[in-house]
Amino acid sequence: MQLCTLLWIGLVLSCKADFAPPFVNISLDDPPNLRWAPLLKIYDINYLKKAAAEVIDTTVPKWVHHAIAPVARAFEKYLPQPYAGEIRGMAKHFGASISDIILLNFAYEMSAFCTSIVAQDTHGRVYHGRNLDYPHDVLRNLTVDIAFLKNGEVAYSGTSFAGYVGLWTGQSPKKFTISGDERGKNHWWEWWRNFVSAFLLGRSPVSWLVRETFAEAENFQDAVMRLAKIPIITGVYYIVGGVQAGEGVVITRDRKGPADIWPLDVLNGGWYRVETNFDHWLPPPKKDHRRDAANKALNTTGQDNINTDTLYKVLSVFPVCNGITVYTTIMSAATPDKYCTLVRPQGCDEHN
Repeated sequence: MQLCTLLWIGLVLSCKADFAPPFVNISLDDPPNLRWAPLLKIYDINYLKKAAAEVIDTTVPKWVHHAIAPVARAFEKYLPQPYAGEIRGMAKHFGASISDIILLNFAYEMSAFCTSIVAQDTHGRVYHGRNLDYPHDVLRNLTVDIAFLKNGEVAYSGTSFAGYVGLWTGQSPKKFTISGDERGKNHWWEWWRNFVSAFLLGRSPVSWLVRETFAEAENFQDAVMRLAKIPIITGVYYIVGGVQAGEGVVITRDRKGPADIWPLDVLNGGWYRVETNFDHWLPPPKKDHRRDAANKALNTTGQDNINTDTLYKVLSVFPVCNGITVYTTIMSAATPDKYCTLVRPQGCDEHN
């Protein structure tokens, strides 16, 4: 929280309007169908309905939405717990159909164009930052910081969107941090294939595996093993940071397992890793300059000077931060109180 305050002051002084999202506690001790009710204290139900419809309709063509809504209702019984109960509860709280809440959650499983960075300073401290990019302006008003409580204590926390049960960004305090980046570019027809495979093949949506890892993994190594091996519905990059020197890695995932594991290699100059949405061993598309811009900014910053503030500045460089950047998160598992997310209401452009 202190870090957010310092970053916010810096943004005010530079005349920028980035802002911290609302915060909510979600008790895992509550029944799944009731635990998301606190969202209603900070969001208007009618706005949530309108925003959800916009996200679905801009992700999946309307005719497809209408065609698959009955199928989504039929698949409800295949949803695993606690997500089945949570989705039913959200439908009731928001006055929406279960099929729309299911479709909303799967709509977030695509179009996540992101940049994640894990870096280690010269003292062995590990920092983790991410920009989450989505082509939905409305998500800037749905971004929310969440603390998931167990027995009154924070079990894990993260940043998500109202109405969404998964996590793309978060931390298990004093253990590890995770961010997820889409691998490649999905189209709606691939999204439908992923949707079906989640139920028929029993594979986990990529963001649900993140949340399950926060809930179950004991440490950095355990988290990496789970994220690398458990079957998922589509390819993704999992970026993980730990609490000890050297605990930083990019996991490139296929549906069935790891395609590549790319750890920090500080002794050989690999004090940071940058991941966008393309395999790190291949050149990015010619029009995508995020990787090169991030590498240049990190090299200019240097390992001696990397910290939460300078990492935020790296993630603010155009086009690392761009017109569809929804939020930026800075975190370090060793100092969980410094977790900070700031929403970018207008994204970034090259003149910022």
